[in-house]
Amino acid sequence: MDSIILRTLKFRKENKRLSWFHSISSIVLLIFFIFCALFAEKFWLGFVFSLAIAAMISRSFIIYHDYAHGTILRKSYFAKAMYFIYGIYVLAPLNVWKRSHDYHHRNIGKFFKPSIGSYPLVSKKKFNDFSKAKKVSYLFVRHPIVILFGYLFTFLYGMCIHPFISNPKKHFDSLLALFFHFSYVFLVFYMKDFQHVLLVVIIPHFLASALGAYLFYVQHNFPDAKYKNKDNWNYTFSALESSSFLKMNKVMRWITGNIGYHHIHHLNPAIPFYKLPEAMESIVELQNPKSTSFKLRDIIA
Repeated sequence: MDSIILRTLKFRKENKRLSWFHSISSIVLLIFFIFCALFAEKFWLGFVFSLAIAAMISRSFIIYHDYAHGTILRKSYFAKAMYFIYGIYVLAPLNVWKRSHDYHHRNIGKFFKPSIGSYPLVSKKKFNDFSKAKKVSYLFVRHPIVILFGYLFTFLYGMCIHPFISNPKKHFDSLLALFFHFSYVFLVFYMKDFQHVLLVVIIPHFLASALGAYLFYVQHNFPDAKYKNKDNWNYTFSALESSSFLKMNKVMRWITGNIGYHHIHHLNPAIPFYKLPEAMESIVELQNPKSTSFKLRDIIA
C-alpha cells in the first residue's frame, strides 16, 4: 500500500454522532422544504422552497453515497431502511447505485473500460476507429445537454429503466423507484395542481440531477486529467491524476457534502465526508491537486 494511502487511514474512524446528525438533519430538512413548497400560496415562495428541496436532495445524496460505501452507519438497521427508502425517492436505488459506484472506484482512470457508473472516455485514436454509429453514441452520452437532463438520462433511465430491463429480478428496486416516483407525481397533482408538481417534484429533481450528473462528469473529465491502461493503473494514480478537486464556496461545499474533495475520496473512500477537509489540511501531498471550479471558463474547458 502506498505511504500516502497509509497516512489517510487515521481519518477513517467514524464519529457516529456526527454521522447521525448529518443524516437525520438532511432528511428532516428535505421533508420540511417539500411540505413548505407543497403548501406555499405564492408561486415565488414555492419556487424558493423548490430550490431548497434541490439543495437538500444534493446534500442528502452525498451522505447516502457515504452510507453506500459503508463509510458511515454501517451496522445500523435503521440507517439501512432509511437509505433504502431514500434511494427509491431519488431514483438511485441502493442495489444499482452501490454496484455501479463500486465499479467506478475500481476502474476510474483506466482507458477502454465499460462505462459503468461514469461517463465513457476513449483516446482520439480509439474514437477515430469507431463506426459512425458508435461515434454518435459516444458523443451523445457525453453531450452537455445529456448532462443537463440528468433527471431523464442518468437517473430515470440509467439507474431505473435500464437496470430493471437488464435484470428484473436483481433490480426490482429500480421498478419500485419508478412506481414511487410517478405515484408521487400523481399524488401531488391530485392534492394540488400541475404547478405544485413542478415546484415539489420536477424542478428540484431536475436541478439536483443536473448538478449530480455534472459532478459525475467533472470529477474525472477535466483538461489535466490523466488516464492509463489497466496494466499500469493503481489507486493512487486514480486519485491524484484522474480525480479533481472542485473549488467551491462554503455554501456549495455544504450543499455537496464536501464531494469536491474528490481526489481524497478516491484515495480512501472510507473517510467520512465530514473529515475530507481535515485530511487535506494534514497531508501535504494532497494540498496541490488537479483542480477545476464552477466558473464558466472551467465548465467550458
